[in-house]
Amino acid sequence: MNSEFRGIKRVHLMGIGGAGVSGLALLLKGLGFEVSGCDLVETSYLEKLVDIPVKIGHDSSHIIEFSPDLVIYSSAIPDDNPELMAAKDSPSIRVKSRGDVLSWIFNSKFGVGIAGAHGKTTTSSMISFVLVESGLAPTIAIGGEVIDVGINAILGKSDIMVAELDESDGSFEKFSPDITIVTNVDWDHVDKYHTFKELEEAFIRFVKGARADGSLVVCADDDGGAKLIEALRSADPDRKIITYGWGINWDWSAADVVFYERGGVTYSLYRKGSFICKVNLKLPGEHNVLNSLAACAAVSFLGIAPEKFAEIISNFSGAKRRFQLIGKTGKFIIYDDYAHHPAEIKATIYSARNCYPNHKITVVFQPHRYTRTKLLYKEIAGALSLADRVFLLPIYSADEPAIEGVSSEIIANALNDDIIQNVKVYFSVCSNWEELFEILDQTMEEELLLTLGAGDVTEIGMAYILSHN
Repeated sequence: MNSEFRGIKRVHLMGIGGAGVSGLALLLKGLGFEVSGCDLVETSYLEKLVDIPVKIGHDSSHIIEFSPDLVIYSSAIPDDNPELMAAKDSPSIRVKSRGDVLSWIFNSKFGVGIAGAHGKTTTSSMISFVLVESGLAPTIAIGGEVIDVGINAILGKSDIMVAELDESDGSFEKFSPDITIVTNVDWDHVDKYHTFKELEEAFIRFVKGARADGSLVVCADDDGGAKLIEALRSADPDRKIITYGWGINWDWSAADVVFYERGGVTYSLYRKGSFICKVNLKLPGEHNVLNSLAACAAVSFLGIAPEKFAEIISNFSGAKRRFQLIGKTGKFIIYDDYAHHPAEIKATIYSARNCYPNHKITVVFQPHRYTRTKLLYKEIAGALSLADRVFLLPIYSADEPAIEGVSSEIIANALNDDIIQNVKVYFSVCSNWEELFEILDQTMEEELLLTLGAGDVTEIGMAYILSHN
């Protein structure tokens, strides 16, 4: 185990109900530490934390009650949180971020690290699923629950670790992967990176921090990925970069893509211009074809042949909140997705169109963070205009303070502007779920209902179903 853990027996995690921190809690429990935690609200991830005491709410009394040697906090915890301040004031307690501690585990193993603005969770899940099914018993730390595995973190028996690395708080720069994957470089987390240049520079630092003798895999068909490749080759012409994308000319490529109604896709897998095999996915969407190429490239370094990858990945069901079927009620087939960035919104709506070409698409969108909405509202409106109907909920703050003049209304106003090139979409701003349900109940024909966003919008689909049963 990493020497950083020396002298630590009891660990307390703040924000333990989140996808990332809950997964770290499971790993630490498996490593033999006494683990406790707290969060503001109950979440579905807490159900997985068997035998871990959890307090709802933050309170400095937790530091006295659990007497931890190490306190770990999520990036959502503000610096002035009383519980966090109490831990920092104690001379006997070490205080570290989630990224710090996860990197201690990751950097002591053979690490497969997945970074990028979009597709991290699905790509990490694909790699993890293939490695588990191949008997390689990896340690896994993913920012979402893998449907086939049933959990978001596993302490494996081998030396391999697969981890989704987070650029939102800059913590991905703490990791030194043996296999590094960059799914894309797209401007997001605008509160952290004020320009695309800042984001690009962070990715360059991250890649340079990877193991010198390791493997680097980048999507060359992504504009940001292409710029990253160019910058890296300019700085280090000898650096070997494995590319993937569309056509047949990258190191790993997809061609002859066929999408199926109600989900699924088939494509021809090429390696350096040579046909290898057909790949069948249960998941829809062009973005998932690219995610699978990245996964195939990664596992190939671990001795898994492309044909074996294709056989295993055909059974992969996906990650929760990634175009996840919730159910059907009345006139609606309901899907849920984590999409909150314009590129993700577009990809999800395109997937819906491919799966249900004869259905109208209704989107319920919950903007995520005031800062993102302020800077990207026009792009968000343009992405949402691909739907037939859009219902906008109030902004999910994620603990950000409100910004004057920034609300869901600015997206609605943009939807009514000519920025969407005269494409007219029905839209409505709903102040609450009851108002939304009332409008939905007036639907006269069968539609696909997509709930999109990183907040509690995920609960709407099941709530609507239950309210009609």
